[in-house]
Amino acid sequence: MISLSAAIIFIIVCIFVFFGLVVFLGAPYVPSHRKDVKRAFEYFAINSSDLLVDVGSGDGIILRIASRYGAKAVGFEINPILVGISRLLSWRDPRVKVILQNLWLAKLPDETTIVYAFAVNRDEGKLIALLQREANRLNKPLKLLCYASPFKRITAVDTYEAYHLYIFQPLQPKNA
Repeated sequence: MISLSAAIIFIIVCIFVFFGLVVFLGAPYVPSHRKDVKRAFEYFAINSSDLLVDVGSGDGIILRIASRYGAKAVGFEINPILVGISRLLSWRDPRVKVILQNLWLAKLPDETTIVYAFAVNRDEGKLIALLQREANRLNKPLKLLCYASPFKRITAVDTYEAYHLYIFQPLQPKNA
């Protein structure tokens, strides 16, 4: 039988592993401030015609706020503890879905209109490539709303406080 102290140590080690190793694969978990997100969503007019995808959805606060504005919201998260928390906090909301998957290896839902990301400069190139690839695949413009660091490689079409909006237009194939 496992002792209580061994179980506690195991739980602590698991938490450190899930939160620590995730830093190498994506952005660290940093909770968003509700009032800042609400102001940004009002400014950028998030509404029922949107399907918002949150890259690294953490505890799901972005998803739940998007849902309050009428949008459908899908979160991709690689930390199983945060997926569990997010699903628990969102379980009654039919517009919120949380997926335990690395977005870098996934495809966006076809209905996606806007992607939300806590911007990390080291992931700028990957995020730009992902959004351009998906805009091409879906053959429609995709918006990217980033919080924090503005991108250096592309120019935002709009900025509100620490939020930067980018639009990715589908590119025509060279052989067309």
